Amino acid sequence: MSEPAAIIHPRRLKAIERRHPWVFSGAIAGVEGDPEDGALVTVRSDAGKFLARGYWNSRSSIRLRLLTWDESETIDEGFWRARLQRAIQARAVDNRIHQHGTANAYRLVNAENDGLPGLVVDRYGDWLVMQALTFGIDARKAQIAAILMDLLNPAGVYERSDVDIRQKEGLPPSMGVLAGQPPPDLIEIDENGRRFLVDVWRGHKTGFYLDQRENRAIVGDWFRWDDQAQERVVLNAFAYTGGFAVYALGSLAQRVINVDSSTDALALARQNIALNGFATSDEDFVEGDVFEVLRYYRDTGRQFDMIILDPPKFAQSPQQAETAARGYKDINWLGFRLLKPGGVLVTFSCSGGVSEDLFQKIVFGALIDAGREAQIVRRLFQASDHPVALTFPEGAYLKGLLCRVW
Repeated sequence: MSEPAAIIHPRRLKAIERRHPWVFSGAIAGVEGDPEDGALVTVRSDAGKFLARGYWNSRSSIRLRLLTWDESETIDEGFWRARLQRAIQARAVDNRIHQHGTANAYRLVNAENDGLPGLVVDRYGDWLVMQALTFGIDARKAQIAAILMDLLNPAGVYERSDVDIRQKEGLPPSMGVLAGQPPPDLIEIDENGRRFLVDVWRGHKTGFYLDQRENRAIVGDWFRWDDQAQERVVLNAFAYTGGFAVYALGSLAQRVINVDSSTDALALARQNIALNGFATSDEDFVEGDVFEVLRYYRDTGRQFDMIILDPPKFAQSPQQAETAARGYKDINWLGFRLLKPGGVLVTFSCSGGVSEDLFQKIVFGALIDAGREAQIVRRLFQASDHPVALTFPEGAYLKGLLCRVW
């Protein structure tokens, strides 16, 4: 039988010809055949010209995720192996993954940006953690896990496909061992010579925010040559498991106050800070709503030398950007109010629906309302093992600003 085909509206050809990997339902004029969800489908113009090939999902507004624009390329076991090998080799030769230490925690496959839409694979020590985010990848995850076992010989491949995007694909959450042995309760990793314990079973994303690795190093260098560093106090808001705190303490900051709503995250943050040889007190770990805690600090006259704002995603889509903007403006306004003159605000958005330009405008609005002055010292982005395909600007989801404030 011939492969099913999706026929594209003449006015919707440009994105496919420019190799954007998504085809939305509104771009499809008709379908030849009856493709099952997850099946491979040829994409053609109404004149019959081959455009691309990808996998189908009738349950999603993104009907097709494109894999190849080469008509002669067959999507078989060899295809998946070659794409995985290409992604793995790119990380192997990327000397920017770690400044020093043993590179044993990083992203191996970054979905569309590595030509594998819907697939994320992260390495934590001897284990790989996979996310199958789409129907087409979910249908092939056992095959992909077997290839990864063959290519890298890890102790095991563990699935953490418990993210909201699967609902839009018509898929339930899925977690469990795909191949090899189950991971331990906590995996110790090395990041630029710092040690961290990662909970891949229950932690955010696949267990750790690997995309912030290079930004953590920037924070770690900030006070290094400051003669007054040992008097500096840092506020680490949305602290999670203490990644930024470990780097800030390593740069000789006197104290880091970690604020998070999760008891478990703060408990692991305490372990990670101790693992790196730093002493802390109970007052350095504050459980609560970050917005409420920062308002309390404002009302009681607290001020800090550096504030790190790394909140969770406020917007899942551009349609939610207005609501997200209010949250980002509020938290940054509080940050500006709580900084000493000459202090530093390190602020992030990981919302794909909030562009870099919009985020800067939001932070600017917060600055004006706070009555402060500031300079952008550095722009911050996701780590280099989270590359962005030039044909897929949506891949640039993490954006940040390091600002000096008066």
